[in-house]
Amino acid sequence: MRKKVFAAFLTSLLAASLAVTPVCADGEKTFVYGTTGYGVEMGDEGLNPHNNYSGWSAIRYGVGETLFKYNDNMEIEPWLATDFEFVDDTTLKITLRDGVTFSSGRKMDGEAVKECLDHLLAVHDRAPSDLKIDHIEADGMTVTIYTTEPSPAILNYLGDPYGVIIDMDYGTDGVEGDSTGTSNVAGTGPYIATNVTETEIDLVKNENYWGGDVNVDNVVVKTFSDASSLAAALQTGDIQGTYGLSYDSYALFDGNPDYTINSCATSRCFFGQFNFDSEIMQDEAVRKAICMGIDKEGFCNVLMEGRGIPAKAAFPGSFTYGNDAVTAPEYDPEGAKAVLEEDGWTDTDGDGYVDKDGKKLTVRWLTYPGRLEQPKLAEYAQATLKDIGIEVDVNCTQDHSSFLDSGDYDVYVSSLTTAPTGDPEYFFTTCCLENSSKNRSHHKIDKVETLYEQLHQEFDKEKRGELAVQMQQAILDENEMFFVSHLNMGIVTKANVTGMAAHPCDYYEITADLNMD
Repeated sequence: MRKKVFAAFLTSLLAASLAVTPVCADGEKTFVYGTTGYGVEMGDEGLNPHNNYSGWSAIRYGVGETLFKYNDNMEIEPWLATDFEFVDDTTLKITLRDGVTFSSGRKMDGEAVKECLDHLLAVHDRAPSDLKIDHIEADGMTVTIYTTEPSPAILNYLGDPYGVIIDMDYGTDGVEGDSTGTSNVAGTGPYIATNVTETEIDLVKNENYWGGDVNVDNVVVKTFSDASSLAAALQTGDIQGTYGLSYDSYALFDGNPDYTINSCATSRCFFGQFNFDSEIMQDEAVRKAICMGIDKEGFCNVLMEGRGIPAKAAFPGSFTYGNDAVTAPEYDPEGAKAVLEEDGWTDTDGDGYVDKDGKKLTVRWLTYPGRLEQPKLAEYAQATLKDIGIEVDVNCTQDHSSFLDSGDYDVYVSSLTTAPTGDPEYFFTTCCLENSSKNRSHHKIDKVETLYEQLHQEFDKEKRGELAVQMQQAILDENEMFFVSHLNMGIVTKANVTGMAAHPCDYYEITADLNMD
């Protein structure tokens, strides 16, 4: 019954929202937001936090909230929770915020939170191994979480977008009769989604939002796959805010009083993983030469227009366990040539590329165009690696998942917010362990596995940082990955837009603070 009533309510809201143009009219405010960060290619289509990375969309666009959130210093703070207590190393008691209702009308209480987290653990690919939850008990406005082992980072993980708390009575499929096939949910945020597709989300303000008044009546989130179109749409006024502009586009708006640029350094990292199932990548000399042959400074300064920071490891220098704490290969094309030559790779036919046993050294570079930096990095690496005699065959495709599944690549280059929970464990559990969901290297480093077991049970923050340094160094020493750049993220809006700011964790884009003068 709740779904049917809510379906009729959303239908009326959608009709009203579609009648409004993206300007202030008839006393209503509509904000149209263009982004390159939403869609199938990014793995975050829809709003179901229990599906892949769609929780990012739920939290970014103001539909859902988590028990804990991160402040500007990436420190954990209560959000839908108000307090917590570690009863012992494997028992966490959380007190919930009273007076919160889902957009479906249901009150958020301990039982609702338990139902949501139970479903997350049953269906999600990362949450069970991150959280280590054995079972959950609900009692009024508290939930008690019992873990199978000490889980010091559990508060951080509960702030991950997959931890968005939704009404499981409403479900994860959206309004009855909705034929879009893209998930909608009932969250606790300042906005309610009335229409969700793979390219657009229509939102209306939540009149009953627990956090106070919501300033903007309607929000439309639109996907752009072309950076020039995104910039043009902001210039013409078709959209009032952007996420994901290409770096050469910032000059169009920088210093212009009609626009506001809000930037902050993030832990989003552009990095490559060598596929150890590939015969050519089993050659350590080849991996090492590639690591030495990519000009990170040039990429950041030239192609990223100074909006990238050269990376040594997974975390930026602002983290105590980041760039400055590790040793990584420097850009050294002559040294890279020497490494290849010592391994028997020489240019015997004069074509500019080295070969060995009659086979030219060609590397299959897999990436995707959704992140505008990825194709640029591929082209840049193609040029710099050519200088040391390596041919790079770039496969930049939206269908990158099928190539990952088939193993038809030598190096996979992607981007990831490596510390979205304000803690180093996330990166290692996501990408670096033998059973990690995004271990595209298909490789196991025993030292990393052993150190992770210590990290996962270590409550002392300083010691966790020290373990994170050792784990990154082990990865670098084995040339399993290379790290190119950390992103200085920017959100550009019309000057009359306020209450919208870039955040180090790359979440919290559309909030109740959003306003238009």
